[in-house]
Parts: sequence; C-alpha cells; structure tokens
Amino acid sequence: MDVMAALTGTFMLLMFGVYKGIDIFYPLFAGLVVFTIIAYKRGFKLKELMGMILKGFKRSFAIISILLLIGAITAVWRASGTVAYVVFYCIRLMNPNYFIMYAFILSSIVSFLLGTSFGTVGTIGIILMVMVKGGGINTNIVAGAIIAGAYFGDRCSPMSSSANLVATVTDTDIYTNVKNMFMTSVIPYAVSVFIFGVLSFRNPLYIGESEMSSEIMKTFTLNWAVILPALIMLALASFRVEVRLSMLLSIISGVAVAMLIQKESMASMIRYIILGYSRPEQSFFGDIIAGGGIFSMLKVMLIIFLSFALSGILEGASLLKGAEKLVLKLGKKIGVFATTTITTIIAGSFGGSQTLAIMLTYQLVKEMYAAAGIDKHELALDIENTTIVISALIPWNIAGAVPAAALAANSSYAIYACYLYLLPLSSLASKKLRLLNRCKSI
Repeated sequence: MDVMAALTGTFMLLMFGVYKGIDIFYPLFAGLVVFTIIAYKRGFKLKELMGMILKGFKRSFAIISILLLIGAITAVWRASGTVAYVVFYCIRLMNPNYFIMYAFILSSIVSFLLGTSFGTVGTIGIILMVMVKGGGINTNIVAGAIIAGAYFGDRCSPMSSSANLVATVTDTDIYTNVKNMFMTSVIPYAVSVFIFGVLSFRNPLYIGESEMSSEIMKTFTLNWAVILPALIMLALASFRVEVRLSMLLSIISGVAVAMLIQKESMASMIRYIILGYSRPEQSFFGDIIAGGGIFSMLKVMLIIFLSFALSGILEGASLLKGAEKLVLKLGKKIGVFATTTITTIIAGSFGGSQTLAIMLTYQLVKEMYAAAGIDKHELALDIENTTIVISALIPWNIAGAVPAAALAANSSYAIYACYLYLLPLSSLASKKLRLLNRCKSI
C-alpha cells in the first residue's frame, strides 16, 4: 500500500510539474527520497540504501559518457554545416503538394543523423513549422508528422540517448538492436508515408518565394566535404565500430571541417562543444540551428542519474515485487508483448519522462521475459517498439509535451503521429501471427 501511495504521489508531482513548467528533476528527486524512506522503514539500513543508490549511479556511467559525446557531436555537426547541408538539399527537393509527407521523411533523416527527437524538433521541426505559417495547413497535422519522424531516429539511431539507455539496462549490443529496429519498422514506416501522402494531397501547402535556401547559403559554406562527419559516423556504424569511438572520430572530422571550410577557430569550437553552437551575427537560420553542446545534456544527465538511482532503490529493496508478480500473471493470460505495452502506458503516464518509463518498464517486465525464456535482445526490441514511441503519445510526458510546445501544437498532434502507434500495433500483429504459425506447425 505504501509503494502504491508513493507511486501515485510521484505521478501527481510529475503532472503538477509538467502543468506548471517545473523541471522534472525536482519531482523525480522527491520520488527518490520517498522510496528511500519506505525502504528504510522496511528495515534496510542507511548504508545499504546508499549502496543501492551508488549501484544505480555506477550503472548510469556508460550512458552518461555517451550523452557527453552526443552533446558534443550535435554542436560540431551544426558548426561544420553538416545539418545545414542535409536541410538545404532536402528542402530544395520538397514538393508543396506533399509537404506533410516530406516533413515526416525529412524529420526522420535529421533525427537519425542527430539521434535526438528534441534536437530534430528544435532545428528542422521549427523550420518546417515556419514554412507552414500562412500555408493553409492544420499545424497539428504537420506537428504530428514532425514528432513521428523525430522519434524514428530517437528510437533507432546509434547516437540516440534512449537507444543507448535501452542497450545499457538490457545489457545488449546497440548495433544488433538498431538492426532489429530497422527490420520491424519497415511496414509501419511505409504505411505512415502512405498516410502522410494522403494527408498531404488533401492539405497541400501554399508557399510563396521561399528565402530559406538563401538564408542557409548566407550562413554556411556548403560543399560535399561538410557531409563527411555524418558519412564517417554512418560508415563506422555499418562496420559495428564501438559507438563512442565512432562519435569521437566524427567529432574530430567535424571540427576539422568547421575550421577549414566554415572558418571557425579552435577556441570557438571548444566553446561550441561545451556551451552549444551559436553565431555572433543575427541570422534567421543561424538562430534556429543554434544549440547542442555538453551543457545542453546536463538536465538529461541529472534525470538519468536520478532514474538509475531510483531503479537501484526499487530493485535493491524489492519494492516492485508485487507489481512484477501481477505483470507475470498478466503475461501468461494475454501474452508478453501485450503486457509490455500495457506496462509501458502505465509507466509512461506515471513516470512523466521517457527515461523513467524505460527504467520502470524494464524493472517490471524483465522477470516475465526471463520466465518465458525470451532473449534479452528481443526484450530490448520490445521496449524500443513500445516505451520509446508510446511515451511521445502521452501529452503530459515530457517526451510529447516538450516537442508539442516547441512546435506550438496542442495534444491533438498525437492523432496524426501515426508511426508512433503503428509501430507497436505492427509488432503486436507480427508476434500474434508468428505464434499462430508456430501452433499450426505443431
């Protein structure tokens, strides 16, 4: 009863924080304190509890190092013109009659390159929404397409913090996970492109003489060399080079490109890596593309630290054993993946953040997967196909609330973000079909 009361209290604090715009760090910290007190009252000594928290912290170090590199690489790619190059040529290829479809595809490409949904929304997402203004299209439809595309890369990019977090907690190989994610995303992605194509045809965009391309050209020098940092990252990923080494080499090449082609100084590059990319002169595109840097990842790192610490308390003190038993029973009745989906919805609603939703979902379902004899890579894939995308469909979860606010959309964006619910539905149908075929062969 005390655990349920604590979960409910934490949920209410998170909802209040989202409503009032309070940083999620504070309700998470309050939740950690409350669960630590509950474990203390159940007989655990303070030294034991500190050990549980420390164990959680230690588990987070692997993902923290990747987050530092992600912050650096997103700033370097901005400064080198890599992001500008992709945006420039994608926009030039756009057909206004299929704008919504292009918005989804372009957001998918940028999110895969950056590995961040928030970074995608904050760069190409805002650019696309600027183009929509006065274009006669429902902004929530475009926002749904952008957010859906943003979470394509957030889910399956080797540079994604959430993908690396899932790999860390499940003790799986990131590149194996990426390969599995691509295989399961083919059908839902193709269907999403078709749906967005139909929506585009019914809602064509009217745009006058766009100055976006000229703005990009004024801000950056674009030639084939500026795409090298992205190509190096993709090439090394295809050879399954360790993701941190791949990022580091991409950063080094990006710094060289920025200095040689964009005429940035070494001092400026160091400042960008730490504080994020910015331009001294006023520029429409320069202001939009500003960001990244290690400093931009500090809040995310704090949330990761707290989530791992909370997970350490919940696991070490066995505070979720009752819930784990309920999940195990439900899994036997309706199936493992369906139970994981339900667990994700609850964890995403209670957790208030994608990170905590991942930690809670894993904590609750891992015994069910072990009992069913399911491989840990399939567990990682199922979390990617549920928790990562479903969190973005929950309007009060920061995974959905932050992108929606950045794009000036309301909660109805979730109706149009079809890829985010087609992915778990497709996975559920695939698993049911596989089970039926297995039964027939017996």
